[in-house]
Amino acid sequence: MHYIENRTFDEMEVGQSAQLVRTLRREDIELFAIMSGDVNPTHLDEAFAQEGSFQRVIAHGMWGGALVSAVLGTELPGPGTIYLNQSLSFRHPVEIGDTLTVRVTVREKNPEKKRVILDCSCVNQAGDTVVLGEAEVIAPSKKVRRPKVSLPQVFLHEPGARYKALIDATRDLAPARTAVVHPCDALSLSGALEAANLGLITPVLVGPRAKIEAAAMEAGFDLGEIEIIDTPHSHAAAAMAVSLVRQAKVEA
Repeated sequence: MHYIENRTFDEMEVGQSAQLVRTLRREDIELFAIMSGDVNPTHLDEAFAQEGSFQRVIAHGMWGGALVSAVLGTELPGPGTIYLNQSLSFRHPVEIGDTLTVRVTVREKNPEKKRVILDCSCVNQAGDTVVLGEAEVIAPSKKVRRPKVSLPQVFLHEPGARYKALIDATRDLAPARTAVVHPCDALSLSGALEAANLGLITPVLVGPRAKIEAAAMEAGFDLGEIEIIDTPHSHAAAAMAVSLVRQAKVEA
């Protein structure tokens, strides 16, 4: 079992330090954006970022700040620490794949108030200091040693990703000739036309021609050369569509 243990004020010495090492992943940027609500396209939009100052996606500045907080809260001083003040200077951008060494070092101790000043830094794999600052904390007076909490796994789901994968799987297939039953409103009609534009189907519109054409005109759709089979109402359109399938004039 892994444990988390603090350093009390009395155990801490000037010059004492602790650190963690973390490599930035795209998932880290996305999780930080979700948690903070900071959806600045500099951090999330590749095309936008390429036109900006850094020509690439970079991490939120406070991602480094959060890592500093992690060292203070888990290593030095550790559990029981009370955060009072934090200053941070952001010196260099952090991009995906960068590995940061995050270090805090005891600089001053105030025995009267049990306060400690720590120098804080984040340095990348090239030796560049990307974040520099100092923290003031009240160090714990009681020793704490606890089992380390096992965090749940987080899986990011991109909305529409499975739908896109399904569409992509059809790229090498010929569009299926498909009877679309009674598409007499903009929503029904747009679904058929979108599927046609994606190369999924060759639509055959089955229903009252006047209603279909009126719906297309109202929505601003161009039906072009799309075939329309005129029927008097929705029930007749459904029966006609089934008949077309049975006669192998459409595939679906």
